[in-house]
Amino acid sequence: MATQTTAAQGSSDTPHGAPQGDSKTIEMTTILDRHMAAFSAGDLDALVEDYTDASVMITQDATHKGREAIRVFLSGLLAEHFTPGTYDFTMDVVTFEGDTAYIVWHASCASAEVVLATDTFFLRDGKIATQTFTAKIEPK
Repeated sequence: MATQTTAAQGSSDTPHGAPQGDSKTIEMTTILDRHMAAFSAGDLDALVEDYTDASVMITQDATHKGREAIRVFLSGLLAEHFTPGTYDFTMDVVTFEGDTAYIVWHASCASAEVVLATDTFFLRDGKIATQTFTAKIEPK
């Protein structure tokens, strides 16, 4: 059974509150909270720590394989739209199922509106093994 939390207003620091549910859901919650806090802080090193050299991030434009390729992608995303203090981020949906977390979010950035974005995280051994990301970003 999936664990789902929906929030009208969210924060990238704590997208859904205290961990609840089985041990897998608690692990997923902990990892997602850590990842979102690093994103909110613009801490690229902490973000990349959540991946391994075998991790894969699939986006609408490319597939990024390994920590270094994921670092390059995230670095560009943070620099272009998500410098700390320059955007408002709202987590709309967080759903957990086993080793998978799915989030839906939107953001208002200085340079653009992220009208709709989704990420799916597949975990293995406490790290993000595979992530999908897509977003509709409209320049201001």
